[in-house]
Amino acid sequence: MGLAHGYRQQVTRARIEGALARAGLRTAVADVQDLAGGTFNAVLRVRLADGTRLIVKVAPPAGAKLMRYEHGLLPAEALYYRLAAGNSVPEVVHAEPDLLIMTELPGVTLAEADLPAEARARVRHALGGHLAALHTMPAGAGTGFGYPSGPLHPTWPGAFAAMIDALLADAEDAGLELPRPAHEITALIDAAGLDAVTTPTLVHFDLWDGNILVTPDGQVTGLIDAERAFWGDPVADFASLALFREIADDASFLAGYRAAGGTFGEAEARRLRAYQIYLYLIMWIEVGPRGYPPEHTAERWSALRQIFDAWDIYR
Repeated sequence: MGLAHGYRQQVTRARIEGALARAGLRTAVADVQDLAGGTFNAVLRVRLADGTRLIVKVAPPAGAKLMRYEHGLLPAEALYYRLAAGNSVPEVVHAEPDLLIMTELPGVTLAEADLPAEARARVRHALGGHLAALHTMPAGAGTGFGYPSGPLHPTWPGAFAAMIDALLADAEDAGLELPRPAHEITALIDAAGLDAVTTPTLVHFDLWDGNILVTPDGQVTGLIDAERAFWGDPVADFASLALFREIADDASFLAGYRAAGGTFGEAEARRLRAYQIYLYLIMWIEVGPRGYPPEHTAERWSALRQIFDAWDIYR
């Protein structure tokens, strides 16, 4: 099997049928559609002869050069959906270390939806309520902080420091210059007040508009692609929810989040900046191991550098 579009594998029909058989689904496959767009997992829509519609995700092949945090992502996604069952997430049909079969949810992504301002505001308000509910998902016995693939840490500051260190090591491996000196980044993390977080919450951490499903009239039907989930601070979810923006400007979302019991104030805003830096560092560094073309890298780095330089938090 070759690679297409980054790490994505070309997945054969025979492999899909084998996985379905292991899941106990013996109905014939009527149609397979490769869903383009992502650059990491292969994602396919599978329609069975009885009309059942499923989504199949396949991890990059063994030997792919991954960033340190990118190992064990599909089991993390399965964990998220199982804990969040009943809250607008797919149902796990079958899970393997490198493959996940789940139900398909209705709707189109918020990134694709052409919603008027009023309907979009309703979506953001409803999304706030959904997320506040998801942030009450209980941690399992013995759960610590960090990525589910481990190692887990007893404290959130310790886990997040390890997550940052892993990114910095990825940058060094790839020979990449950082958007700000490493000592400035780590000093900010140390001053963010992360020790206020004492209970691990399973955070989605990839809730940009492309992973939120909606109906044409502005109803939220699903939250998908939870493969980058980790045990941490619920505020970390706001980094991707306001990608290249600030969550404080999203009045509809915050109203829905607070109405459902969520909290966001000055302390949370200070911690959020640390998580924005983490997310934008991932976006900065991944161009190396993924081998993005120079023009793509230059465009992304230009946008990210403007964000890092605009924050008056390093001085």
